[in-house]
Amino acid sequence: MRIDVLGAGFNSAGLDDGVARAPGALRRAGLITRALTGHEVRDLGDVEFREPIPRRGEVTGLLAEEALISMLAGVRRNVEAILAREHFPLLIGGDCAVLPGALAACRAVHGSVGLLFVDGHEDAWPPADSTTGEAADCELGLALGLTAADVPAELAPVLRPEATALLGPRDGAELHDHGVGSLRGSLWFATDRDLTGRIAASVADAVATIEMAAGHWWLHVDLDVLATDQLAAVDYPQAGGLSWAELTELTAIALRRPGCAGWSITIYNPDLDADGHEARRVVRYVEEALSPTAHGLDRDHAEPGSG
Repeated sequence: MRIDVLGAGFNSAGLDDGVARAPGALRRAGLITRALTGHEVRDLGDVEFREPIPRRGEVTGLLAEEALISMLAGVRRNVEAILAREHFPLLIGGDCAVLPGALAACRAVHGSVGLLFVDGHEDAWPPADSTTGEAADCELGLALGLTAADVPAELAPVLRPEATALLGPRDGAELHDHGVGSLRGSLWFATDRDLTGRIAASVADAVATIEMAAGHWWLHVDLDVLATDQLAAVDYPQAGGLSWAELTELTAIALRRPGCAGWSITIYNPDLDADGHEARRVVRYVEEALSPTAHGLDRDHAEPGSG
């Protein structure tokens, strides 16, 4: 399998620490040298973008607006080039704000795009209502075109609800408390509790739904879908969540579907991981998810991007 690794160390808080340091930390923990052994791998380095400034922008109302726009342009340009080479992109954030650039690239190359979105949050806050001002609160809502405000081209809608599935969100009570509508009922949706004991069936159903609307789709994994006792190095922990075993099973199944065009991993914060053991666990997750024998899967299954 030909994998091109691209880092995008963007922190939606407008800072250059925290999750911004994740790509480097995961490389040092063995992402390239351990997790991806057995594959043909190229490390493309990190996307360059403008220096983030932690103030809300005049156009979107989001923090670090100029840096966000330049980062998304860089992600799109690089992911388009990877897909054009018929390689498999592995995009390492930063936070979830990197996702719209990858989706736009996938649509540009394949003509349409779907999304399997694995996250502890729905990420569909209207930017003006976001309590943090971070693009990582809003990226899915923007990609779906749920925000009426004018947005730059880099944040223009690229997704249709029928080509989108959410797995693992558990922030419904918070959304309700702030008067923000949930996406449940408007697209394929399963909370962490809905997934319990049904990982394989849920992934199969979600992907089948996506593929009825889009032949190629992106897999996005926000690591805060995990329970805090599984991964504590995240900025916004919540009660509940998946185990590493559940997330690995989910990811391994998704990666072996021929329509899977690329994979992003976000939200690990190395500043909350003093001895690096959480980084090593993330690396092991990538290694296990890509293993040809992961959860009973074998080499007879189609490789990602082969469709």
